[in-house]
Amino acid sequence: TPLYGEVAYSAPATTSAIDIHYTQLGAPLLGLPLGPEHPATGGRAVSYEAGTIFWSAATGAHEMHGAIGGHYAAVPGLANALGLPTTDELGTPDDIGRFNHLAYGSIYWTPGTGARAVQGAIRARWASLGWERGRLGYPTTDEYSTAAGRASTFQHGTISWNARTGATTVTYR
Repeated sequence: TPLYGEVAYSAPATTSAIDIHYTQLGAPLLGLPLGPEHPATGGRAVSYEAGTIFWSAATGAHEMHGAIGGHYAAVPGLANALGLPTTDELGTPDDIGRFNHLAYGSIYWTPGTGARAVQGAIRARWASLGWERGRLGYPTTDEYSTAAGRASTFQHGTISWNARTGATTVTYR
């Protein structure tokens, strides 16, 4: 039985959507639970040795782990901005990166770029250009503030969003 602080922890007598998803994933992926189910931004979560499973009625149960889960947990305000995951961590079609889609954005990771969040109109424009397989490649920064609004930098350019007009602009390099 894993330890939660100084108290031995055992699974709850009832089976939640998180428990069911954990069983479907298999224990080796996330390891043992570190404690009981607890509130998370807009839903519920269980933390495990190597990741977390989140659940809400709107998103269902999905896991986050590794650098993506670490980025989600470590960046102040990111969990509130992106919401809960809507996918488990998945591999990208080019087999280079990994990602989780969330209610209001995505986090992408590669060995060369690290974990980076993309959201809102910038994410929508990047998606329309082919995601990571498009000319821009993978994100290399989280979205950041600019004088005109917001922007995200990618391997081969930048997408900017103008707060006044709502327009996005792509600049390739």
